[in-house]
Amino acid sequence: MKRFWLLFSQTVTVFVAAYFVVATLQPDWLQRGAMHSGAGIALIEAPATTLTQPAPGSLSSAARKAAPAVVSINTSKEVRHPRSNDPWFQFFFGDQGQQAQTGLGSGVIISPEGYILTNNHVVEGADEIEVTLTDSRRSRASVIGTDPDTDLAILKIELDKLPVITLGNSDGLAVGDQVLAIGNPFGVGQTVTSGIVSALGRSQLGINTFENFIQTDAAINEGNSGGALVNGRGDLVGINTAAYHLNGNQESYGISFAIPYKLAKRIMDELIANGRVIRGYLGISSVEINPIVARMMNLGDLQGLVVESLDPDGPATKAGLRRGDVLLKINGEAITGVRPVMDKIVESRPGTKLTISVIRNGKPLDVDVIIEEDLRYQNQTLPTSSAAPAT
Repeated sequence: MKRFWLLFSQTVTVFVAAYFVVATLQPDWLQRGAMHSGAGIALIEAPATTLTQPAPGSLSSAARKAAPAVVSINTSKEVRHPRSNDPWFQFFFGDQGQQAQTGLGSGVIISPEGYILTNNHVVEGADEIEVTLTDSRRSRASVIGTDPDTDLAILKIELDKLPVITLGNSDGLAVGDQVLAIGNPFGVGQTVTSGIVSALGRSQLGINTFENFIQTDAAINEGNSGGALVNGRGDLVGINTAAYHLNGNQESYGISFAIPYKLAKRIMDELIANGRVIRGYLGISSVEINPIVARMMNLGDLQGLVVESLDPDGPATKAGLRRGDVLLKINGEAITGVRPVMDKIVESRPGTKLTISVIRNGKPLDVDVIIEEDLRYQNQTLPTSSAAPAT
């Protein structure tokens, strides 16, 4: 019996000693077991340690990397009451004078010098523009240049030690890739929403003159315009611009649009260098060769464009192109559709010579065209679209 009590006392001593060692060196181990709520219910809680690695599938590192370079933009402008010229309105209410109209949006810091990329509709017509960083610093911003045709603008602020976005490759996106939309919806503060790339190359939406949108289901709301669309590494791949709303309803349908960074970069470089975008102009209207057109014109399996009309004073007319000409190549490169040709033309500098390979009356010939500057779309008002700007 004495031997039993001796063994028991030794065991208890070992357990008590082990308890004190654990309580001293690893107290968290003792908190992993059952806890009790205020109602006396047994609970099991995770340890109160900070995780050094994000959970599987988390995009938190991408958000942390990109978010500091995304800013909030507040604008104001003086406007007159829409009925200020109505004599009856003035009789009853008097002259209301100028009234302040405010707006909000987002932007992306693209360089340490303080250049910010945003949407044109965020800052269009603004008398004052104020930028707020995630560290709460504020600065007045000046407009370096705007391009209504792509709905892009460049601002500049005078602050030091600016966080800068890492520029990505929008051409590397694929449908199904995860993306994050970062901006300032409804002025509530910086917000991150996630989604996937739903489609690429969206056009003919009636939003901009030149369209080549990334479609995503990441939520974009009022105030998100001009914010960043980033990939899973936190690199900039697009500028959030618009969201689809049915009949003006503000309900989100998970259809949002962003301007690819590849397009935005070209516009950005032009605006910083020239204050405006200089585009090439050919001066034709054309249709792609499809089976019906090919059969009507006896074109067989040719691929290209058929000239429908020409600007009588445009460079194509001056070079000798005619209605009905079949365009097959530009500078030896096969024509695959209207959009690639449009991109080729608008990216050509005025004065550039392009050699266009043509079939006319069944005979091949080459026509040299000198590209001119496109001035058609300046100050143009775009038609109404169901895809409304997110600002």
